[in-house]
Amino acid sequence: MLDSQHINPAPYRFVVVTLDAHAAGPATRVLPRLRADFPGLEVSIHAAAEWAENPAALAEAKAAINAADIVVANLLFIEEHVLACLPEMQAARARCDAFVGVISDPQIVRLTRMGDLDMAKPATGIAKIMKKLRGGGDKSKPASGAKQMSMLRRLPKILRFIPGKAQDLRAWFLSMQYWLGGSDDNIESMMRFLIGRYSGRSDWAEVKAAAPIDYPEVGLYHPDLPERITTDPAELPRPANSVGTVGVLLMRSYVLANDTAHYDSVIRALEAKGLSVRAAFAGGLDGRPAIDAYFTGQIDTLLSLTGFSLVGGPAYNDSPAAVATLSALNVPYLVAHPLEFQTLGQWAGSGTGLGPVETTMLIALPEIDGATCPTVFAGRHGAEKCTGCQHKCHVQTGSREMAPCHERIVSLTEKTLRMVQLRRKANFDKKIGIVLFGFPPNAGAVGTAAYLDVFESLFNTLHRLAAEGYDITPPETSDALREAVLKGNAARYGQDANVAAHVSAEEMVANCPPLQAIESVWGPAPGRVQSDGRGVFILGAEFGKVFVGVQPTFGYEGDPMRLLFERGFAPTHAFTQFYLWLRNTFRADAVLHFGMHGALEFMPGKQAGLGARDWPDRLIGEMPNIYLYAANNPSEASLAKRRSGAVTITHLPPPVAQAGLYK
Repeated sequence: MLDSQHINPAPYRFVVVTLDAHAAGPATRVLPRLRADFPGLEVSIHAAAEWAENPAALAEAKAAINAADIVVANLLFIEEHVLACLPEMQAARARCDAFVGVISDPQIVRLTRMGDLDMAKPATGIAKIMKKLRGGGDKSKPASGAKQMSMLRRLPKILRFIPGKAQDLRAWFLSMQYWLGGSDDNIESMMRFLIGRYSGRSDWAEVKAAAPIDYPEVGLYHPDLPERITTDPAELPRPANSVGTVGVLLMRSYVLANDTAHYDSVIRALEAKGLSVRAAFAGGLDGRPAIDAYFTGQIDTLLSLTGFSLVGGPAYNDSPAAVATLSALNVPYLVAHPLEFQTLGQWAGSGTGLGPVETTMLIALPEIDGATCPTVFAGRHGAEKCTGCQHKCHVQTGSREMAPCHERIVSLTEKTLRMVQLRRKANFDKKIGIVLFGFPPNAGAVGTAAYLDVFESLFNTLHRLAAEGYDITPPETSDALREAVLKGNAARYGQDANVAAHVSAEEMVANCPPLQAIESVWGPAPGRVQSDGRGVFILGAEFGKVFVGVQPTFGYEGDPMRLLFERGFAPTHAFTQFYLWLRNTFRADAVLHFGMHGALEFMPGKQAGLGARDWPDRLIGEMPNIYLYAANNPSEASLAKRRSGAVTITHLPPPVAQAGLYK
């Protein structure tokens, strides 16, 4: 006969507070099996990354902690995440059956209380021995992720034979091992283990938990593999007639949690372009073991989908180690990031794009390593519809799994393909577009840049390109180069530089997707800027397969900066057609913006994490963008990197001496 405890079991609440929601899927899937042994069990996963944009999520997390019987807190490093729920966690520590703080800020780890283990107290003899076993005496040198994982697997085996309090320390290490191997099986076993050991229920104490399942710390992933992961590259599928190979870095935790829809979409999109994909993961938030095992000498481009720096993840960044690895690898390094701190719909509707924490973690830290082309490629859906592109994606299932952003993935994979092609194509076959500037407009400033003798430098660059095998016949002197670009037929057409091409109004209407947005500001095509009334002029000169063009003026005469600071504005017809011509007619393999600075990266749109409707992205598209920039202006150079996907090549400013004109 069933008693009241089985018919209406009292709730027993197991609460996990962590950085992101990748464990939500495994927890949901294993809960029915757990309830068979633990009637009344409730499990909730709370992602701190959601709290800034969703105050209700923070309120739910606090309420769950206040009612919890067991709390597991991990991957809480960011100060605002720690402080947001620290009082509730401190109160829960004194009340709960167990509080497990792992892989987190020291304030969280010190809250750990599991049986006789109390990490708020001074370290006991056994804990001191464990600290020595872990190593890490030199704080200036971050410990190897591989060594830490090896030690983590060894410590529970050592502690198993030490009676008394050591068994609770062993339970702490086992909890960490379960979590880091976060498959459905390991998440289920972690909960079985902690509930059985610390709930105080004699009947539940008899429930046994399987030992942590060890998965490869370093391995390869593909959605079509029978087991999804392997350590043998020969098992990976390859497209017929592959045009190149891309190394893709993934988060091991997402692979083990089977939260991979976003990864799968990128892999399949790359393969659809004829690229072979080596998608690899490594434990310990250190991508170097995966690079050493599967990428060195084997790939044409490296694409990281982790959203973190190459070495260190969200907690720290070992940039010198990353630079050494990337320098040895010597291929283009692109980064794309899943949104963790807001939903796709929130991002799409935001005027700024990424928030400060996201920009720091997802863009700035990888940027220090040398990462380029930061691109949003995935995120989670909320209640709102995502309006960032024509797809208008929306889910109503309440799923907390990662979802691909299909439009951004199309852009990302095209960028990746073009990087592969640029690396593989012979110099003689490459077409290069070089962009000069003319600011302020109508002031004789065409072909100038800050701290740079443009035409002398351009002359040297063109001759170096010719020496490197590019199909180009440069002028004999820098003066001849200046004459060809700025004079030529300019007087005949009444323009500021030589006219290289003409785009008719009919072509503009047929081939300009954002035409409606431009016409709402500047009137019907072709507009009045750089126009003859029948179309717009493309200014510049071709020298073989190299085009030297002049970026059109970009704002209102007398107030050119107005465009940059007013929302709802658009670049002129001429400005837009200049970049469309480079992309679709000239078909540039790469663009070189020559000097500091142009207007592309200042066009309207999000500050970081740009989408399909942001003007820098609309204009540069997927063309590889190299930007020659003065070294003394890193702040604006960062805008070029983040808003136009530029790889910046810096030059020193000229030396300055006192002119003696002033007392």
